[in-house]
Amino acid sequence: TQIEKVRDPVLAKVTNLKFRSFDMDYPDVDRIKVFREDLAEFEKTGEMPRLMFVRIGNDHTSGLAAGKISPLSAVADNDYALGLLVESLSKSKFWPSTAIFVLEDDAQSGPDHIDSHRSPAYVISPYTRRGIIDSSMYNTTSILRTMELILGMRPMTHFDAGARPMWAAFSTKPNNTSWTALKPTYSLEERNPAESPGATRSAKLDLSEADRIDDDEMNDILWRAIRKTEPPAPVRSFFSH
Repeated sequence: TQIEKVRDPVLAKVTNLKFRSFDMDYPDVDRIKVFREDLAEFEKTGEMPRLMFVRIGNDHTSGLAAGKISPLSAVADNDYALGLLVESLSKSKFWPSTAIFVLEDDAQSGPDHIDSHRSPAYVISPYTRRGIIDSSMYNTTSILRTMELILGMRPMTHFDAGARPMWAAFSTKPNNTSWTALKPTYSLEERNPAESPGATRSAKLDLSEADRIDDDEMNDILWRAIRKTEPPAPVRSFFSH
């Protein structure tokens, strides 16, 4: 169940309180089980909400906090949960008119050879174009604007009103082929060791809610744990509206 009450009273009536809120000790695959229960009910009634938000955030990881799920297991759990969500929807009666937009809540300041504000986004739908490279400049507001246009909604602010829609991601000809989630090749149960330099540093992080940590500290911990090398210095940082 939810760890906290729904903060916005407007959303309370349309929120499934069985769906666990942010909690790094709770598997994302179990969150998707709750989503699939809802989807099964939608299948029975033949009606599904036009807009749904599903939050699976275990790819934030707990760093190397002692006894917590390891970073690699946490990301594998998150990946598999997303795969199960896509599989479930693609095998439902609603798939021909469904679009799934997947984005991170933020880029978490992870610089490499590209701007540190860059963040991945996925558009999954029967109408998604395949085998193309879209080099358009998009912002998070581009996803909001695209969703608004699909739903026939007016822009909420001038930011999404002026955003570039992601039309290049879509085709006029659907491919309704269903998807099957690949089972993880990495254990979802691996735990961090009780003692390590990373465990000491991770113990000082606030993991009670998303994004209360120091991004640079977490990035440094994860890089050293997974890559086993010194983190590289950022080459550039550029911000664009």
